[in-house]
Amino acid sequence: MITLSSAALGLVAALAWNDAIRDTIKVLLKGDDSLASKYTYAVFATVIAVVVVVVLARVAAKIGGEAAISREADG
Repeated sequence: MITLSSAALGLVAALAWNDAIRDTIKVLLKGDDSLASKYTYAVFATVIAVVVVVVLARVAAKIGGEAAISREADG
């Protein structure tokens, strides 16, 4: 039950951030809803997602948990 509630709240938060980031990019690009603004948003969202996953993987490794991703260079 806790996992389900956490996932639901995470989805709500993600959708709120989605709207906030999209509106911010529209303001920065002068209300433009062009293909360029959509790609800008997609790149920004991807970079944020990668950074969050890497940080979570490092935290999981520090506390002894199993990370979802691992770097081969770490040995």
